[in-house]
Amino acid sequence: MDSEFSTIPGVSKVVSGYTGGHVKNPTYEQVSSGTTGHVEAIEVTFDPAKVTYAQLLDIFWHNVDPLDEHGQFCDKGSQYRAGIFYHNAEQEKLAKASKEHVKKMFSQELATLIAPATEFYPAEDYHQDYYIKNKTRYKMYRFGCGRDQRLEQLWRNK
Repeated sequence: MDSEFSTIPGVSKVVSGYTGGHVKNPTYEQVSSGTTGHVEAIEVTFDPAKVTYAQLLDIFWHNVDPLDEHGQFCDKGSQYRAGIFYHNAEQEKLAKASKEHVKKMFSQELATLIAPATEFYPAEDYHQDYYIKNKTRYKMYRFGCGRDQRLEQLWRNK
């Protein structure tokens, strides 16, 4: 998701990391084991005068598979589930409204979690800007996982 948000005018910073678990300062190895309760996430810093939270939600929805309760694309496990973590009542209201809007587009329940934000732990440096630092590997991973193909299938007519 880093690559989808980093290029949006008004987004000043995107940090890859982990949230929602019970281990302080988890490592990638701990989180990817699925035993810490964390979700891999991004923290987006933005200027609401240039891009609204609602616009960011729309970008989010169009870059996840909201129907997959087991993870995202080829990444399976609770640590890979799609989620929106809100910081205040207004964000909660907008996130829930956006989920209801997206739900009307599909004929089944959405698996995407909406929950209060908890402590966010930045991932290790080698995870930051991974799509830039490892362009070829990232493109191969993205294609091999069928990410773009699945997104096209889900969102083509919506």
